[in-house]
Amino acid sequence: MVSKMRRIGYGLVATLCLVLQGCTGVPEGIEPVTGFDQERYLGTWYEIARLDHSFERGLSEVTATYSTNPDGSIAVLNRGFDQEEGRWREAEGVARFVDSPTVAHLKVSFFGPFYGSYIVFGLGENYDYAFVSGFNRDYLWLLSRSPEISDTLRNEFLETITELGFAPEDLVWL
Repeated sequence: MVSKMRRIGYGLVATLCLVLQGCTGVPEGIEPVTGFDQERYLGTWYEIARLDHSFERGLSEVTATYSTNPDGSIAVLNRGFDQEEGRWREAEGVARFVDSPTVAHLKVSFFGPFYGSYIVFGLGENYDYAFVSGFNRDYLWLLSRSPEISDTLRNEFLETITELGFAPEDLVWL
């Protein structure tokens, strides 16, 4: 009986590990940027567009600020204005590279041991914009170093994400 319970316990742990690992995977056809330079990526980014989720719903003027923690991980501070409540909301998290710091595939956590993928799959030569995906095509962001972008960049983003199978009609533009 104890042996059977132990096998069930191991099975549950293995299943949990697979589920959690799935949240840090990369969607098929999405390639993280290589030759990534963490130092150039640090600082504040403005959210230009996103696929909406409950954790950002109703927020405007959203920014993400990245800095280095003493342990080498990346501190994440997301901030947005909640129109309905008339106040700013913030979420603090931590990001770590999944493999190499030169590959823009990170895992980000805002809730203890639970991580989700953060994959930069498009990046301006001057680190002035970033196309970011989560572990599947339900998570997508267009970030910029300035609160406004050119029509050319907007069109490039829409063309790229359409080719990659995202739903551009579902984007929330800020």
